[in-house]
Amino acid sequence: MQSEKPKVSAPPPTKVKIKRTALGKPLRKRKRARADLPPSRIHLGPTIAVIDIGSNSVRLVVYEGLARHLTPIFNEKALCGLGRAVQTTGMLAQDAVDSALVALRRYRALCRSMNVGRTYAIATAACRDASNGEDFIAQAEKICGVEIEILSGAREAKLAALGVISGIHQPDGMVGDLGGGSLELIDVRGHRTKHGVTLPLGGLALQDISHSSVRRAERLVMTEVAKATQLKACRGRTFYAVGGTWRALARLHIFQNAYPLHVMHGYRLPAAEALAFARRVRRVSSGALRDISVVAEARRPLLAYAALVLEHIIRVAKPKDIVISTYGVREGLLFAELSQEDRRADSLVAAAQDLNYLRSRSPKQGVELVAWMDGFIRAAGLKETPQERRLRHAACLMADIGWRAHPDYRGEQALNVIANGNFGEVDHAGRAFIALSVYFRYAGSVEDKDMPEIALLLTAKELARARLLGTAFRVAQLISAAQPGILPATRFSTRGHQLVLHFSRKVADLAGERVMNRLKQLARQVGRSAVIVTE
Repeated sequence: MQSEKPKVSAPPPTKVKIKRTALGKPLRKRKRARADLPPSRIHLGPTIAVIDIGSNSVRLVVYEGLARHLTPIFNEKALCGLGRAVQTTGMLAQDAVDSALVALRRYRALCRSMNVGRTYAIATAACRDASNGEDFIAQAEKICGVEIEILSGAREAKLAALGVISGIHQPDGMVGDLGGGSLELIDVRGHRTKHGVTLPLGGLALQDISHSSVRRAERLVMTEVAKATQLKACRGRTFYAVGGTWRALARLHIFQNAYPLHVMHGYRLPAAEALAFARRVRRVSSGALRDISVVAEARRPLLAYAALVLEHIIRVAKPKDIVISTYGVREGLLFAELSQEDRRADSLVAAAQDLNYLRSRSPKQGVELVAWMDGFIRAAGLKETPQERRLRHAACLMADIGWRAHPDYRGEQALNVIANGNFGEVDHAGRAFIALSVYFRYAGSVEDKDMPEIALLLTAKELARARLLGTAFRVAQLISAAQPGILPATRFSTRGHQLVLHFSRKVADLAGERVMNRLKQLARQVGRSAVIVTE
């Protein structure tokens, strides 16, 4: 799906010298932008599109390029309901087919206009189960101009697991991908997966076979879930819920409980709470479900079926908690295309690198801040887990992303960008920690009554640590004015109960009263007094 590239001039991005972080991974060097890319885009090779023909929705997602951290630049879906009548008629309904083909023609035109470099196309349960599924796929391939892979149930489960691996840090549990036509289950531990299974428990399939009766659907759900012996391995572990209707359930729970963060990915519910909620949803009247404004109208009729499936999975699997993953089959498909080395990279840090590159005054200074803060942590004798270290590194890379905003709103803007950022491998507490660390870098000391609501997601200890990082960032930014080459000429040490900040003679003039005042604030937070030394 190629078209002639328009000639648009754009200034090249700042070059960033690669340095190694304490994570042991090189911070990626960005390529010079193509002439047809705006400065807000990163050149990661050709753009990539995925056309996903599901049992309920037909979706196009275009990504900036193939990378560990995937950045969608366009995302559109059409709720065509291909699987609406497959269970009872054995066929894709003609009106659903017509609707899907119209959507695919638009997607082909969009890919041409966006000059997409490579297109992947996949189809799931409805197309593999329907007797006219192959005929529909043949028509779809002519429109799309690419081969469409009809995923087997095992292949769909595997890709869903890879999607969770790509978006959840060190996952351990059972992945359940609920679509319109089927439910795929697969065990995942770190980067390892087991053989997956598929069950005919998709929302549209249940609605079809039960003639829109949740009560009649329950018998089928109980039978199929009981046969899924793999679920027993999930006991005391996490169940990762993938799929649009389960995301809709999570959205409903978030709004009903006035939860302070509206990001679906990484939303976690204790199993007992999820079970009680699922029971309430599946017992509510269909009319009440139709009136739930926070859920897309086309999803509302399927909420009760999704809740029913989740309820019985929790009863059988007995997981410790439920975690929502917005990373699924599409992300897994592209994750499988990466090299083994790239798969092992930390996508949270990769996302932070991207934001640093695109939004900071000097991306190189963001890299230097990582090493400078490593020195502070060592000198102050602070203990740090690997998880705390990776969150700190991400916060360092994003510490200067708010500089373009009005001074009164830099903290608020940076907090919103990070808390609601489109990246994975971080839970909600981790998002809050990074966001608040950068918020405190701009806002300074904040009284409890003025604290952003997202602080409710952190423990007192985590909040204190975010304040500490923010205070350290304020020292670093005052010394360097966010310019590269300054922080490496300074270093931390301790002398008795003193926190000592050393300046080399070439940057000694940058030390001053304001720097000393901020250093005192930092030293107090680690129980020390402050000293500046020129050497």
